[in-house]
Amino acid sequence: MNWNFRKNIKLKGVQILALGFIAVILIGSIILSLPISSSSGESTNFLDALFTATSAVCVTGLVTVDTGTHWNVLGQTVIMLLIEVGGLGFMSFTTLIAILLGKKITLRERLILQDAMNTFNIQGLVRMVKYVLMFTVSVQFFGALLFSTQFIPQYGLSKGMFYSVFHSISAFCNAGFDIFGNYSSLTGYNSNIVVIIVASALIIIGGLGFTVWSELYNSKSLRRISLHSKMVILVTTILVFGGAALMFVFEHKNPNTIANMSFIDKVMNSFFASVTPRTAGFNSIPIDGMTTAGIFLTIILMFIGGSPGSTAGGIKTTTIGVLFITVICVIKGREDTEVFNRRFSKDLVYRAFTLFFLGAGLVITATMLLSYTEKGASFISLIFETASAFGTAGLSMGLTSELSNIGKVLIMILMYLGRVGPLTVVLSLTKKRVNSGVKYPEGKILIG
Repeated sequence: MNWNFRKNIKLKGVQILALGFIAVILIGSIILSLPISSSSGESTNFLDALFTATSAVCVTGLVTVDTGTHWNVLGQTVIMLLIEVGGLGFMSFTTLIAILLGKKITLRERLILQDAMNTFNIQGLVRMVKYVLMFTVSVQFFGALLFSTQFIPQYGLSKGMFYSVFHSISAFCNAGFDIFGNYSSLTGYNSNIVVIIVASALIIIGGLGFTVWSELYNSKSLRRISLHSKMVILVTTILVFGGAALMFVFEHKNPNTIANMSFIDKVMNSFFASVTPRTAGFNSIPIDGMTTAGIFLTIILMFIGGSPGSTAGGIKTTTIGVLFITVICVIKGREDTEVFNRRFSKDLVYRAFTLFFLGAGLVITATMLLSYTEKGASFISLIFETASAFGTAGLSMGLTSELSNIGKVLIMILMYLGRVGPLTVVLSLTKKRVNSGVKYPEGKILIG
């Protein structure tokens, strides 16, 4: 009977993904909690180690202890590896190891990989994993090479190279971890055009998604790319450049951020302040010094996040794109959601609305709970923290290091849900959808 019971327990793909992330987080937490991982040579509080591992695997960047000073090289290397695994997905690494060992990838494993890579079908998935890993290594290598031109002269060869590799991986995976110390992020480089532009490029490349870059590489014309890629590029362009313009307007007279900079530096830092909330977590200007309008814009950008199949979190660019297009089509009196001479299925629109309200509900609920547990914290800092955690952005107004134990647990849960995806978690806990064959009579209510 016991054997039959085990045979009947078959995890769905989304359940394996959800549990896989938890397993990686726990392994990382154990290593980081050991004395060999800290600069002081003492054990790290397990909750802080767990928080750091969760933030790394969920490529968030929120930390309760300073990454640059609390951890030694081993601890920082572990964090860097957790970021890489979390950014690309543990299933990608599992598949790579299986390929290297000569193991055949089964249909079930391909289906799980499809969920992990967020692709439309299972054809060519193994080839795509190879492409993703080669693309990732190549981009991170060139990113580190460009960073090294700035960091090696400042820190020396070995330390400069390590800093270059760490921050290249962190930026590409949209993690936002830095090892400059004292929670400084890139504020010390806000006038260094090489560091800011390279970091921005890595964040955007990592946030677009591997499917999009594959199509851009293989297609000779933008007209031939899929509707998905067109939507991703359109929404990303609007958010990045529209956000940069608004950030410049909101902050250009703020003496606490960019008012005292040159015009070029103002434009560059406004652009970076628009790019980095897309789940990256770096900041070149003090977050707590921003205007209320700038902070609110940052919250919106963090909540939206990057694109499906990328290293980024949030509700994703395509989700918000579908929602806006649906609203426009309803206003125009159209029956379907249409764009680029194509229409979206009702099921896709329903999923977009579901994901939006699940995300908003999580942020609102977590903010409400934190407003009770974190006495004395301002409302704007609380909702900023929760939006940052859910969007795996990693930006903070200084609240993270002051969180209570309950607050840390709440933020960890939110980071996990934001990385794995609230819809993925919900689907992993629900039964397979079954068509009951019953269609009820149409009912009418008044709205608006």
